[in-house]
Amino acid sequence: KEAVKWYRLAAEQGHGFAHYHLGTMYFSGRGVNKSYVNAQKHFRLAAKWNVTQAQYSLGEMFARGLGTTLDYVEAAKWFREAAEQGYAKAQYKLGFIHDSGLGVAPDYQEATNWYIKAAEQGHAKAQYNLGLRYAMGNSVAQNDGKAVRWYRKAAEQGLAKAQYNLGKMYNANRGVDQDSKAAAKWYRKAAEQGHAKAQYNLGVRYAKGDGVFKNYIYAYMWLDVSASNGHVRAGKSRDILEERMTVVDKSIAQRLAKVCKKQLNDHIFSLSELREVFCR
Repeated sequence: KEAVKWYRLAAEQGHGFAHYHLGTMYFSGRGVNKSYVNAQKHFRLAAKWNVTQAQYSLGEMFARGLGTTLDYVEAAKWFREAAEQGYAKAQYKLGFIHDSGLGVAPDYQEATNWYIKAAEQGHAKAQYNLGLRYAMGNSVAQNDGKAVRWYRKAAEQGLAKAQYNLGKMYNANRGVDQDSKAAAKWYRKAAEQGHAKAQYNLGVRYAKGDGVFKNYIYAYMWLDVSASNGHVRAGKSRDILEERMTVVDKSIAQRLAKVCKKQLNDHIFSLSELREVFCR
């Protein structure tokens, strides 16, 4: 409430960033009663001072229909205001809007141009989308090397789907030398964030000993976790693997899977805790 008081005093003197911060307070309900209407009011006042964060926030509100009717045309307008001033989040959103044709005519080249601008500023989702474009040759010349480069940048920032796709590139000898250990490494990073396809691929690798040591217990665990995330083939592979396992190993694997699912649900994956379960 003290912060709101000072932001309000500064805003009354025409301070643009004070209006922006007041808008965020109303948006989240910190120090004031939550109000999307008041949030939008202060974001608009800040936007008049070319505060890019406020322009972006207005775009988000119109794109999500918060405190206003859903309006992709208006969202695109505000994203563009911020994007043209170099705001990476807005550049990514403007690229996405052109990609999907929300509020504007679909324009894949325009989308790519904005993704490049955001990606070069380190925006992970833009880097991933750029990797996809190079991998598929969508509005750019197909280039596996460049796809790997952008996937890696996003993967190193922790984006699970980029980690998974980078694993696929290592597995398929696309843009990099085929490397089963590297593929398993990136599948693992994505799997530990809950990526169902990565969990399935990691489970299969443990079952075969491909890039990791062969271990039916860990194979069962990852396949079961993946199946719980809706991956149909994982469930079938788990059931086939189960027939090869001893009663003791199956019991351990099921306990591991139960702990792993809880960890992933709580967003606190811990390999050391799994090892403790394994050793009990």
